[in-house]
Amino acid sequence: MTPSTQWREQIPADEVQRFAVYGPQFAAIQARKSKKYGQGRALHRKQLCAAKGALEVLPNLPEFARQGLFASPGKFEAWVRLSNGGMDRAADSVPDIRGFALRVLGVQGDSALGNGPAKSQDFTLINQEQFAFPKSAEFVDFVVAAAGGGGSLLKYLFKRYGLLGGTARMLKLIKSMGMPFVGFASEQVFSAVPMACGPYAVRVRLVPAAANGTPTPGAKADWGADFAARLAKQSLQWELQLQPFVSELTTPIEDASVNWPSPYTTVALLTLPQQDIAGAAGKALAQQVEEAVFDPWQALAAHRPLGDVQRARKVVYFESQKGRGAA
Repeated sequence: MTPSTQWREQIPADEVQRFAVYGPQFAAIQARKSKKYGQGRALHRKQLCAAKGALEVLPNLPEFARQGLFASPGKFEAWVRLSNGGMDRAADSVPDIRGFALRVLGVQGDSALGNGPAKSQDFTLINQEQFAFPKSAEFVDFVVAAAGGGGSLLKYLFKRYGLLGGTARMLKLIKSMGMPFVGFASEQVFSAVPMACGPYAVRVRLVPAAANGTPTPGAKADWGADFAARLAKQSLQWELQLQPFVSELTTPIEDASVNWPSPYTTVALLTLPQQDIAGAAGKALAQQVEEAVFDPWQALAAHRPLGDVQRARKVVYFESQKGRGAA
């Protein structure tokens, strides 16, 4: 489980052509949903709430972690956007992936996009430790089918995987989407896919502090209100942890469905001070956050996103940003 720099991305010859198709597919879905719900993202459309705070990078980190944003101790302004993962604005009680997006401001260094200095270091996290699909192609096909409704999705699953395979895949997805979720203040969230950390590669997770409190009964009726009520009473804190690549066999870069077994190391503390996110100032921040970009490619070059799913995100996120006027 020793951190290794021997990771490699494996980029197929047809990747650029395949990715060029993904953008228009997501743009079309986003346009249809925006016509129904108003301007918004293709996925993670329903913002539940937003907050501001600080990320404090800790001293005396191990060499694999002491890169980029984490190269030296320091404190940075941070924004948080909490969301449901779906393309619709469904009730919070509906099973869904939950998103915890973190934007770290004031970073210094070249951008992962190669377009000058980085504007921020963004982390897009979900309440799933690994991605549901090994590659982006399967995920894109699934989203396109799901956008057509339940009947379209079932037809796609059975056509692609067969009767038994389609049933198994459907049950797996239902189980994944229906995983118990206890709230953003007390639930771990994960990047699920890797990024560079200087010459190393890592995945990321946020671990809530015990002081954040225990789950609130009935909170699933309104996850945003639950979070707002907690922040109105106290500050909230999480440990930001990095999990290193150790070998292609156990921690693959290109297969996003494999859960890495290497240990996590705490490198920073995210603190959201007590604040009224339901008040006028909180609502103004929420609007600013809703209009902002939260993109894993909005990052330092030292933390370039890695792997097929991340490379596909570069194309899809940009199309989504253009579609809502954020690019």
